[in-house]
Amino acid sequence: MPHSKPSGRHFLQIPGPSNVPDRILRAMDFPTIDHRGPEFAELGKKCLSGLQEVFKTRAHVIIYPASGTGAWEAALVNTLSAGDTVLMIETGHFASLWYKLAARLGVHTELLKTDWRRGADPQAIEARLAADKEGKIKAVCVVHNETSTGAMSRISDIRAAIDAAQHDALLMVDTISSLGSSDYCHDAWGVDVTVAGSQKGLMLPPGLSFNAVSEKARQAAKNADLPRSYWDWEDQLAANSSGAFPYTPATNLLYGLSEAIDMLLEEGLENVFARHKRHAQATRIAVQAWGLEVLCQEPLDFSNTLTAVLLPDGHNADAFRSTVLKNFNMSLGNGLSHLAGKVFRIGHLGDFNDLMMIGTLGGVEMGLALSDVPHQSGGTDAAMQFLKNNLT
Repeated sequence: MPHSKPSGRHFLQIPGPSNVPDRILRAMDFPTIDHRGPEFAELGKKCLSGLQEVFKTRAHVIIYPASGTGAWEAALVNTLSAGDTVLMIETGHFASLWYKLAARLGVHTELLKTDWRRGADPQAIEARLAADKEGKIKAVCVVHNETSTGAMSRISDIRAAIDAAQHDALLMVDTISSLGSSDYCHDAWGVDVTVAGSQKGLMLPPGLSFNAVSEKARQAAKNADLPRSYWDWEDQLAANSSGAFPYTPATNLLYGLSEAIDMLLEEGLENVFARHKRHAQATRIAVQAWGLEVLCQEPLDFSNTLTAVLLPDGHNADAFRSTVLKNFNMSLGNGLSHLAGKVFRIGHLGDFNDLMMIGTLGGVEMGLALSDVPHQSGGTDAAMQFLKNNLT
């Protein structure tokens, strides 16, 4: 008998790409227009100015037709020279990937390791920078929200640590899984380069990435000698002044980006952040009621966009995820690197509401029972009570 297609909607509960709302899909469903014409120029200007509101910045925001990895590279090649030292904070899998990318570019990468169960430690950063009497470290690179672990770093505290060390290093921050979902202040937090992507809090398909660039970073770029062409900020900014791009842009994704910005600003960014925080709290309440363990151990560092859950020894998280997908048509995030098979990740970000939250947790709870994972029942009900008692 042929395999039948499951009925109903698929629950895409990985921590990104997130669900793309119908409103954005419809916005992208238009004929491609002339990317050198006046209609496109208006679209480009709207997207560029709207992103400044989302990043909470007056600085320039640059849009690349690329994944977040491209924006990582752009941040580095525009500001650094061969042999420069960069302090990378290893909070998880994606921080490790950024570290490896920097090393391939010819940058000297120094790694501050963690146990992957909390965000970056501002005191450790301050101590390392204070010891760098010769100012060899040119940049500090931090992932704001580590997608592999569900731990969020406190960027304002890291800025304060850099200042306390009286160090001139650039601060570069990856917000790929936090922008548009958790509060982020490029200007107020003194960030020099912010990296972001389209496929998570911005609710778009993958394909766009971003750099928000401080004036200090632009000045650093004047003396940086790492090779750059496609990623060059100044080429982008020269074209952006008229709403254009130096090469063919991802036109229809920009239609979607314009709509996504409208949706975020219509709801109100602070309301968006409160909604994500509430769903994260509900998820952790469910995990606690099940008697399972949230991977992130520091409450100050809990992520608002995803929760990574440890399974008990002897139980494989990938087998559990397969059971959930097969029986309930729901995708959960897998464990990465040394967390493979040990954790599953629940994404609760983007275009998401209370009923989707309860459906997600219900699928997890039924999956735990079908997989014979030791747990207490009632986690979904506990989350439901929390949501009901904390209506927005």
